[in-house]
Amino acid sequence: MSSWFQRKEKGIITPTELKKETPDGLWYQCPSCKKVIHSREHKKNFYTCISCNYHEKIGSEEYFELIFDDNAFTEINPNLTSSDPLEFTDTKPYPDRVVATIKKTGLKDAVRTAEGEMNAKKIVVACMDFRFIGGSMGSVVGEKIARAIDHALKIKAPFLMISKSGGARMMEGSFSLMQMAKTSARLALLSEAGIPYVSLMTDPTTGGVTASYAMLGDFNIAEPGALIGFAGPRVIRETIGKDLPEGFQSAEFLLEHGFLDFIVDRKDLKQRLSDLLSIIFFKAKVS
Repeated sequence: MSSWFQRKEKGIITPTELKKETPDGLWYQCPSCKKVIHSREHKKNFYTCISCNYHEKIGSEEYFELIFDDNAFTEINPNLTSSDPLEFTDTKPYPDRVVATIKKTGLKDAVRTAEGEMNAKKIVVACMDFRFIGGSMGSVVGEKIARAIDHALKIKAPFLMISKSGGARMMEGSFSLMQMAKTSARLALLSEAGIPYVSLMTDPTTGGVTASYAMLGDFNIAEPGALIGFAGPRVIRETIGKDLPEGFQSAEFLLEHGFLDFIVDRKDLKQRLSDLLSIIFFKAKVS
């Protein structure tokens, strides 16, 4: 009997040895409708549910692949990282938190900026990553967006901002809040130059990001079902002492009340942007 348990004998096959484990990430279950689909099909559908069209949260890597032709782009200022102006410590020192997040995510901060072509037309894109400290807006985020706008001005290309953020980065205090003014001022220069700025709000877009560059687009657009607002629903409810309307702070609610120009399905994003910019900018340049 000991040989059975210790597997000293060769050629003994048991049902447990025949069992094949399912590889991690092979299947995706939609958090909205609970439908299970193959991860390959989910990716092919641009990370949206084939049943209910729920838009899964994705980051800059996936958006760049979606927008840039052949996923070819040149990243702008890829190596900027946060300093510690306030010498801030909560459960751990801020520099340690930044280093740990860089190691975990492979990202340098909560936004990546790049230049490339979208349907053979130049475009500059800044895309936030929620995985980096909740997509919070710190000094590096503001600086990279400002430099990306400068680059768009230099090469006279439209600027697309993809927001996904929990708001200002508390570890940088007022330095974080200053980025609202910095980015807004740069966007004014873009407007003066007649270069279009499209702001795409994804789930979630909140706090100081919503209060600054996310809502300053020549066109403010959003993905279906995105949470968009300044303070959270619970905070607002407790402040005003009233129940909020159903769907409050959803993209659909904001569209109905005039805060968005349109809602775009992720599968249609590249073509809708290309059509829009061809009408308002590229066609005008040619003529």
